[in-house]
Amino acid sequence: MYSLQKERVSRRKHHWGRLGDLPDRYLPAMPLLKEPVDLVVEGYSSDTEIEHAPAYQEEVRETLGLTDGAPIVLVSHHLSHLYSAFYPSPFEEAAGLVIDAQGSRVRDFTEEVPLPPGTDGDLLEVASFYRCGRGRLECLAKQLWDGDWARPAGLGCFYALLTKTMWPEGEGNEGKVMGLAPFGDPDALGLPDLDVRGHEVHIPPAWLETFGRGEAFCYEPGGEEFRRAANLAAAGQRAFERALAGVTAWLHARTGLDALAFAGGTALNCSANGRLIRESPFREVFIPPSPHDGGTAVGCALYGLIACLGVDSRFRWTDDFLGPEPDESEIEAAVRALPAGLYAEQPADLPGTLVTLLESGRVIGLHQGRSESGPRALGNRSILGDPRNPDMQDYINFQVKGREWFRPLAPLVLAEHAERLFEVDRPAPFMQYAAAVRAEHRDRLPGITHVDGTARLQTVTRESTPFLHALLDRWHERTGTPVLINTSLNGPGEPLTETPEHSIGTLLDTGMHALAMPPYLIRKQEEPPLPRPPPE
Repeated sequence: MYSLQKERVSRRKHHWGRLGDLPDRYLPAMPLLKEPVDLVVEGYSSDTEIEHAPAYQEEVRETLGLTDGAPIVLVSHHLSHLYSAFYPSPFEEAAGLVIDAQGSRVRDFTEEVPLPPGTDGDLLEVASFYRCGRGRLECLAKQLWDGDWARPAGLGCFYALLTKTMWPEGEGNEGKVMGLAPFGDPDALGLPDLDVRGHEVHIPPAWLETFGRGEAFCYEPGGEEFRRAANLAAAGQRAFERALAGVTAWLHARTGLDALAFAGGTALNCSANGRLIRESPFREVFIPPSPHDGGTAVGCALYGLIACLGVDSRFRWTDDFLGPEPDESEIEAAVRALPAGLYAEQPADLPGTLVTLLESGRVIGLHQGRSESGPRALGNRSILGDPRNPDMQDYINFQVKGREWFRPLAPLVLAEHAERLFEVDRPAPFMQYAAAVRAEHRDRLPGITHVDGTARLQTVTRESTPFLHALLDRWHERTGTPVLINTSLNGPGEPLTETPEHSIGTLLDTGMHALAMPPYLIRKQEEPPLPRPPPE
């Protein structure tokens, strides 16, 4: 399985797909696309691109080497999300849940949906509920919306509006709201819970009035403006979590199943996911590493294999390293062409050298293997640091990432030590839920402990990331701490790096001190100042 988002090639975050991408961006980056192709599956959301479907299909025929009679198939949006979550999950049967801001229109559904006769074909899916078994998917219900933002509906619309109220510009700021919420008081504004009616979520007038006062809640880094934005984020996050609990309880009652597969953009809300795992009636919850729209390409591929070709896919989400195969010659060429100010070494003991650098307070990038397909860095395109250092969060946020001061940093932890340090009872290989740092360890781990005492952890095993596991193991031996800071390898406002040149450019342009690109270590001739070392 291979998956590559446009933003990784174009270097523009949240870059939507357009005609020309296949020949100009994907074909050069994915050599396998030059092989004969037996089936193409395309997925669209509710934007206007589906109106150009014939032109996209013509582009596919002109660009790819389709075999005789190879079909081009369309799959509707929430169904592609579901295929990306349930079939690669460990479950034989499960309830399925897809929630986002807006998916396909009713007229474009490619699944059987129990809708009343005469349902308007222009309505949009915003939540979908399923009973899933291998070989059979049953849609139990959908929440539909007319697309009028003057009367929004559903959890995805709610969180999108919440985010735009605080950050009116740009896309993909939902994670900022989640990180800001613990700084606020959810009761300060007197806002109500969302209106949950069975499987549907509706937004009360008090919330719509608040969203209409956007200028009063725009984020500022301090003062009264910060307090107001934080209070709104706290109220919105709590309302979101409670409504999510309501619809998952409805789904559990309808299915009676113990397992849940959850996808859609809202499944990136780690705080809500943590509460879902701890408090929902489902005993097992699976969230893929790419639950957002970037993961629907995997869903399309699996729909093609399973629903169209009748192949019993063996693909499971055991890791998220689905980018193109690394080309060693590209790494060698990038090292030979290092820009002025950088030099490369080839240490005999690279993990040991990195441990020494990390212990000294240096911030190090790690570029190895195939890139992560989802938005979370899981060790192949990561920035690492010492979690014991109380100045490390500010240093990385300001000098490396160029972002807001309150943004939390995530921990990598050796899987065998996770339950000792965090309040968890299951693996967290994809950094998909927040959990409490155990109280006795919070003071020793200030770099990864958020203001509410939680962290969005990733458990690391030797099987999934052997080099990262070896590094963490050596770090643990040296420091007694089986945890490192992990954040995505990118500069301010950029997507995750893809190529060696991207990662080298990030080293050069930010306050990172070094970049590990096994077997090489790339360093700066003139290093930035180090964060203050952790207290003894």
